[in-house]
Amino acid sequence: MSDTLLKVRDLKIGATIYPPGERPRDIEIVHGVSFDLAPGKVLGLIGESGAGKSTIGLASMAYGRGGVKITGGEVWVNGRNILKGGHKDIRKLRGAEVTYVSQSAAASFNPAKKIMDQVVEAAVEQKKFSRKDAEARARVLFAKLGLPDPDNIGERYPHQVSGGQLQRCMTALALCPEPDLVVFDEPTTALDVTTQIDVLMAIKEAIRDTGVAALYITHDLAVVAQVSDDIMVLRMGNTVEYGNVDQIINNPQEEYTKALVSVRSIEHEEKAPTEEPVLSVRNITARYKGTQFDVLHNVNVDLYPGQTLAVVGESGSGKSTLARVITGLLPPREGEIEFAGRTLSPDLKGRTREDLRELQMIYQMADVAMNPRQTVGTIIGRPLEFYFGMRGSEKKKRIIELLDEIELGEKFMDRYPAELSGGQKQRVCIARSLAAKPKMIICDEVTSALDPLVADGILKLLLDLQKIEDVAYLFITHDLATVRAISDNIAVMYQGKVQRYGGKSKVLSPPFDDYTDLLLSSVPEMKLGWLEEVIAHRKMESAGN
Repeated sequence: MSDTLLKVRDLKIGATIYPPGERPRDIEIVHGVSFDLAPGKVLGLIGESGAGKSTIGLASMAYGRGGVKITGGEVWVNGRNILKGGHKDIRKLRGAEVTYVSQSAAASFNPAKKIMDQVVEAAVEQKKFSRKDAEARARVLFAKLGLPDPDNIGERYPHQVSGGQLQRCMTALALCPEPDLVVFDEPTTALDVTTQIDVLMAIKEAIRDTGVAALYITHDLAVVAQVSDDIMVLRMGNTVEYGNVDQIINNPQEEYTKALVSVRSIEHEEKAPTEEPVLSVRNITARYKGTQFDVLHNVNVDLYPGQTLAVVGESGSGKSTLARVITGLLPPREGEIEFAGRTLSPDLKGRTREDLRELQMIYQMADVAMNPRQTVGTIIGRPLEFYFGMRGSEKKKRIIELLDEIELGEKFMDRYPAELSGGQKQRVCIARSLAAKPKMIICDEVTSALDPLVADGILKLLLDLQKIEDVAYLFITHDLATVRAISDNIAVMYQGKVQRYGGKSKVLSPPFDDYTDLLLSSVPEMKLGWLEEVIAHRKMESAGN
């Protein structure tokens, strides 16, 4: 084998788009990208949504997703141009020489089949191993990846393991056939920071121990710096910068790379309360219907006008459940919610139109929070009609004012959601909430699905709008960088309880309880060797205990 496992030369990828009311036309989305990858090495592909990261990664398997076509260039794997091979050759390639780990393991596993059946399937189908040997290799990989009960976890169904565990099972699935190359497509983006550390380390150790080469696709430069040897920065289908990790992190040459390195530079000065709370959560205990166990335990928090309370914690800590209680979607078993000087009905059905207007919500996934058949103007205008009875020119004038506030402008009024970027969609959702003139908005992980630069723009917009509208935010997140950037007060939640609560400076200053210390130490830093330092520190602490 040569010293180059994967060689990509002048790769061009196109697609056909269908603009409303216009004829279909072909566009190019990747413009002549080239790189090399040696056995045992990791190349990080980083850039914003639409940069071409996943498209390039899938091209290394001779695959174009969703009608995308490879229109030019060469992709060489193990000395042969895979774009020149026929269907039979490609079937031998995928699942044998090249495998894939997607962002969402939950959406990729078949819920009706046991984990072991799915992990060994490619290895057996490609005749790499017998079923017995493939299962033995899978159990070794389960142990290597730090999964609990590695001898038996394969007998579970996907819903019977956590998100982090399922993502590691998917890594085992990709490694089981002993491939030469693995494409990791945002494998930790959907995980909270504490789980992300474990999965990142498991992936890094698995790559090192198996000698497999990897493409690691992400929009988080701090994450990719921990697992990669080299990094390629992409934007709009072009290579912006390409070099080793040290050069990209410590001496970036291009302005776009410098912006990625310095992202999350927002400085938000903590404000002290000046009046009565707009929201008071009092002794809330709650459980889901049909269950016998409480998921919230005696929760107490306050949110003040014009301020931001960040509710932070790992998946399953109770953050979104608290939001469901506040909005009336989950009536509490004990306690009450006071809002704007009145006690809210515990059930949504008992709330007034004024209650609904003054307490709005922005969701994590803007894609599914808007009707794809309605224009931006219709989406933003609906609350204006429903709450204020606006019609005609009065409504249009207010819609334009809101579009200006979210820095989009009147030209977006007649566009549909499919014609917007991820950041633009989230801005429209923000405008829709502001249209109701609320006293408070619940922001549920509103930046977690966005690229760092886009997310930064959304956070700055929210802070600017808060000054203009004097609206309060309950900001649910697992991202500590976001918490530092936007919050006045912080509630750290763990297993349905408020573990730590107070002003930002107090909560983020030592001494820390064990869980808060774990959360803060798990935020990836733009520093070489950071991951190894964190793992070594945790091992020392475990040994000391």
